[in-house]
Amino acid sequence: MRERFSTALKESMRARNERAVSTIRLMMAALKDREIAARGRGEDGVSEAEILGMLQTMVKQRREAIDLYEKGGRCELAEQEREEIAIIEDFLPKALSDEETRAAIASVVAELGADSLKQMGAVMAELRNRYPGQMDFGKASALVKDQLGAVKAVAAG
Repeated sequence: MRERFSTALKESMRARNERAVSTIRLMMAALKDREIAARGRGEDGVSEAEILGMLQTMVKQRREAIDLYEKGGRCELAEQEREEIAIIEDFLPKALSDEETRAAIASVVAELGADSLKQMGAVMAELRNRYPGQMDFGKASALVKDQLGAVKAVAAG
């Protein structure tokens, strides 16, 4: 992933795409910060899953900023955020559809034999492990809760 950032930065600089250059530099700086923090904790570096999580967070932050800019009548800043989202999303794997997300959740719940909300943490941890960067874990959490609640209702019935 680090190599992809460097290559994309060079290509963006050659193309004189200032928005891409600044966005990729922000991504690289955020990664560097995480690597420094990881070394401080005695870890070797940052995993691909952590990098994908970092990129998802950056997209989420920009979506929140778009809402604020649009409410404040700052459409040009909202458009800038949209451009940054498009650049960041180029580095993320294809997101799972809602149907694919539900199927993935059902599969993990079945594999783990999860049958109550007490196992929600284990299910979410496994989903994060298997699908980094491919799933909105906020939405997935609600779906897992629904599914585990349904499993419990069926078991009780």
